[in-house]
Amino acid sequence: MIRFENVTKRYRGTSKPALSSVDFEVQRGEFVFLVGASGSGKSSCLRLILREDVPTSGRVAVLGRDLRALANRKVPYFRRHIGSVFQDFRLLPSKTVYQNVAFTLQVTGSSRGFIQQAVPEALALVGLDGKQKRMPHELSGGEQQRVAIARALVNRPQVLLADEPTGNLDPATSVDIMQLLARINAGGTTVLMATHEAGFVDQMQRRVIELRDGEMVRDEVHGGYGDTSNIPRLVPEEVRGAAAAAALTAVQEVQRQTADLSVVRAALAEELSTQRKAAASAAPTVDRDGETVIPPAPRTVEPPEPARSPEPDAANVVEPPAVVEPPAPIRPRTHPITLPTVDVAELGVADRLGLSDEDDEEVGPTS
Repeated sequence: MIRFENVTKRYRGTSKPALSSVDFEVQRGEFVFLVGASGSGKSSCLRLILREDVPTSGRVAVLGRDLRALANRKVPYFRRHIGSVFQDFRLLPSKTVYQNVAFTLQVTGSSRGFIQQAVPEALALVGLDGKQKRMPHELSGGEQQRVAIARALVNRPQVLLADEPTGNLDPATSVDIMQLLARINAGGTTVLMATHEAGFVDQMQRRVIELRDGEMVRDEVHGGYGDTSNIPRLVPEEVRGAAAAAALTAVQEVQRQTADLSVVRAALAEELSTQRKAAASAAPTVDRDGETVIPPAPRTVEPPEPARSPEPDAANVVEPPAVVEPPAPIRPRTHPITLPTVDVAELGVADRLGLSDEDDEEVGPTS
């Protein structure tokens, strides 16, 4: 179905190849995830499959055709057998949902009768039955992506390429789109999806081809995403609730009390120093008659005992209260994404679109 044979792709003005000696083959009816960090070569693979680029060396064969030997005038006919879905939807803003899906058939010269039959069936397959007259700006992001998928399927392609189809969608809508792609694959369409969504890859356990710096480092059946360290993530801000604010106030109060005790200590030390000097000056002396004169003992001032001292002997030792540490920041919880079980029996419309496993006939260009 899709075959890469020792493919290397270099772009002009770059020192490092986008793809380097890549070899893999995708069989008919497979669902394959193409994973890797940004710049690993995923988009280059999809461009080669669509014949938007040709390899610098090696061979790319799709649907039994060597794309290097394919004449430019035959490329539009070749692309009729490949549907593509992108992250940014790429809908025509001035056309209705029906007109966006029909546009693909119109440019390929399909008859009006075939368009009137195929477009409603494709919209029903993606769950947009009854919204043919809506404009793109009247739809949610998930509905716009469904229109893009219907447009990719209306020409009855044998291969569906999806480049980050859930990148601009919220998690709940992303689950719906992944369920839809799984149903399309269950109907017999080969799906190759480039993605950063590690959760979907880990849960669905389909075949995984991993690229790193243009080289294929893993081809695993029933695999997971693997290393997620290169996926950019937002660091959540520290959440300060009432408990955190109270703890911070307690710490500030302890710091203030410690400063006050330091002042008391300094005053006590100065008073004791004054008493020692007075005692030294009160030593016995001898008068002119040879009699010893003992001066009166100076009045001593007892230093105030620091408050809350644990023992009378430790009057001069003041221990600061224990510092209350603020609680750890609240971390957001993550919930696993669950995909509903695909029921092939419900894909009646898929059979009518020719997407079932029972029909292995090649689909030629529509007249």
